Amino acid sequence: MKLCRFGPAGSEKPGLIDADGAIRDLSGVISDVGPAELSAESLAKLAAIDPASLPKVEGNPRYGACVTGTRQFVAIGLNFVDHAHESNLPIPEEPVVFQKWVSCIQGPNDPVTIPKDSKKTDWEVELGIVIGTAANNLSEADALNHVAGYCVINDVSERHWQTERGMTWDKGKGFPTFGPIGPWMVTKDEVGDVQDLSMWLSVNGRRVQDGNTKTMIFNVQQIVAYLSQIMTLLPGDVITTGTPPGVGLGQKPEPWYLKAGDVVELGIEKLGQQRQDFVAWAAK
Repeated sequence: MKLCRFGPAGSEKPGLIDADGAIRDLSGVISDVGPAELSAESLAKLAAIDPASLPKVEGNPRYGACVTGTRQFVAIGLNFVDHAHESNLPIPEEPVVFQKWVSCIQGPNDPVTIPKDSKKTDWEVELGIVIGTAANNLSEADALNHVAGYCVINDVSERHWQTERGMTWDKGKGFPTFGPIGPWMVTKDEVGDVQDLSMWLSVNGRRVQDGNTKTMIFNVQQIVAYLSQIMTLLPGDVITTGTPPGVGLGQKPEPWYLKAGDVVELGIEKLGQQRQDFVAWAAK
């Protein structure tokens, strides 16, 4: 099952994607796709609905972030060996954990604003995990029982703030608009083997990232179990799990970064695609 949120920013409605790729309006059934709708019991009730019984949404409405009510947007760094190499950093022995501020979350196709005076805004296609039920001190064997589904995330990053302004990566990760999520959340039963999904990203039509989740250093079960040891994961929380090689920082013969006018497109097998226009910062 694919769940989405559609409509103008701040006024999104919940939706379900039918077998033909059309949006079906769920607002007569649930108020939104948020923490209360992500438990196994709630998802089972939604899965039992015949999509044809729901109103079909006409046209091409905007997609919002596929889940709302996110209280913690957690990220895992250097989770692909080749990406660690291109970043000139050692292979981690434990997951590298940082935060993206929840205020950066936006729709998958909304414009991304390059921060004021930024010269190192970068891209990262990543698998997102959506937590369905609260979790603390999980075993790896139990970890997936607390996952509602998966989605596409562009972990947009400003490398100067991330690596050259002290040791706190978070500073380069949570600028406004730096968290495109969606277009939909796919429930784990429909995804199947989450550790064998192809992933890609292009800048201005040039393919720069090609990878697969099977080459993650720490898999989904390990990540969820590990995080549950150091925090309580809450329904609606989102975890972004690291990127394969090919980011701007690692380009040869020298790094290159995003500028106003650039277009980034990305996707993950079974989880959909995103497209963002990068725009210049403007004072308000």
